[in-house]
Amino acid sequence: MPLIDRLESKLGRFAIPGILQAIAILQLFTLLIFMFLDVNAREPYEEFLRMRPDLVLQGQVWRLFTYIFIPSSTMLFAVIGALFMMWLGRGLDEAWGAFRVNLYVIGGMISLAIGAVFFGYEPTAMWLYLTALFAFASIYPNEEILLFFILPVKIKWVAIFTAVMLGLSVLLNPMALIPMFFALLNYAVTFGPDFVKGQLQAAKTGNRKARFAEATAGAAFFHQCKVCGKTEVDDRTLNFRVTDDGDEICSSCRKSS
Repeated sequence: MPLIDRLESKLGRFAIPGILQAIAILQLFTLLIFMFLDVNAREPYEEFLRMRPDLVLQGQVWRLFTYIFIPSSTMLFAVIGALFMMWLGRGLDEAWGAFRVNLYVIGGMISLAIGAVFFGYEPTAMWLYLTALFAFASIYPNEEILLFFILPVKIKWVAIFTAVMLGLSVLLNPMALIPMFFALLNYAVTFGPDFVKGQLQAAKTGNRKARFAEATAGAAFFHQCKVCGKTEVDDRTLNFRVTDDGDEICSSCRKSS
């Protein structure tokens, strides 16, 4: 049983259902509080929630997670962002379940906090939005949203555009790569291995297709056993299977192993 499955069987009951939706609701609640405060009263309240690495090291540990409740400074963007977060959260819950979404979100926050303590940057809720967006786009690339509530756009294009903008921000400010690395580390850990495995499998498939093209052009073989070296030309009765490593094993060697 994979490690995550074992963890889910033991700790799954502690998972927060709809954690991203809960965060979005708390952002809206914070926005509502801000609406009833003037600027002078809002600033100390927001300062109390911000992630300040120096103050965290002094014992103000609540800042490790309260910063994600700070909404956008513009009310319209804050409301749209919260609704968008709820939509992303529902999709991820359906694909992964509550425990895996919790693991993804909390893991991302821990990664951001570690980077903030060591490098002194101040993380914001924006990074949580981005990791949720990239995860959703990786799972549902063809899901459509209404851009500006009018133009239907597939979510994968939104994610690609966002990734390009992040790349440009690094070119303009190379120091932005540090918080970006820690913010997207949970995405890389979650989707990186499958991406690498897919690329390697695609390369092996390409090699087999090239061999097939050579076989059809030069009357060579297409299948060759990794163990005994026999091909379908040597023995027409052999059946070949591809292992997880991409090697081909004939039926005779499989029986003898």
